[in-house]
Amino acid sequence: MTAAPEVLLIGHITADLTPTGRQMGGTVSYAARVLAAFGMRAAVLTSAAPDDPLLEGLRPYVDQLVVLPAAQTSTFENIYGPNGRVQYIRGVAAPIGPEDVPPDWLAAPFVHLAPLTDEVSPRIAHLFPHATVMLTLQGWLRRWDADGRVWFKRWFDPDILRSVDIVVFSEEDILDAPELEPEFAGAVPHLFVTRAERGGTHYHQGEPHPYTTPQVTQIHPTGAGDIFAAALLASLPRVHQDYRAATRIAARLAATSVTRIGLDSAPTADEVRQALLEG
Repeated sequence: MTAAPEVLLIGHITADLTPTGRQMGGTVSYAARVLAAFGMRAAVLTSAAPDDPLLEGLRPYVDQLVVLPAAQTSTFENIYGPNGRVQYIRGVAAPIGPEDVPPDWLAAPFVHLAPLTDEVSPRIAHLFPHATVMLTLQGWLRRWDADGRVWFKRWFDPDILRSVDIVVFSEEDILDAPELEPEFAGAVPHLFVTRAERGGTHYHQGEPHPYTTPQVTQIHPTGAGDIFAAALLASLPRVHQDYRAATRIAARLAATSVTRIGLDSAPTADEVRQALLEG
């Protein structure tokens, strides 16, 4: 029997193909490091090739890890150019359904649904009626062609969203369907639309509240949105559910993250303590 974690993360870890080699990525990988810096007990439900050495990079940051075996680990290649990012999916691990969630984990007070390849069944949201459930939406907004190039896919399901408390996505995620922003704002208690160095908008019960972010010299943007979302969720119990304070803390830690590269962009425990102190 396993104990319920403080935070449950559900989604694929990824292998990111970079000029310097194959590296671990994915929302749950960034979030696990953020939660560890906050001193929180996290569990991860993911899927990957069981012998993938990247998994060893995740284990030190989580209390519990369940890996659904797959023929391959989900693999991404991001190509950055003057017109933005072109993304390719080079492999996809196994889907994750409600039946895959360990029964003891259903009591987790905080749940982060983190789909990347449309792998997380939306029905999982209904398993946690007493938890604070966050959804980082990007993986449900993706489809890809025969060459693996990622394109936008519209997703909006009011039935699923009734079980979600917080939705986070980037304005870039909905460039092809900007009308989704007000639709989501009216469907969930809290919607966060991130806008890179311009901060973002927190919609509370449909009412917009813009927020700013510290201005820094950007080295690499990958992972900043994942770090913002994870830090937001981790901050809430520390600031007594004060969403404005949690937003300031998350924005600060996400801004710091773009001054570093890869998973090392996740905050340190000292950076978390300082952000909480100034939050």
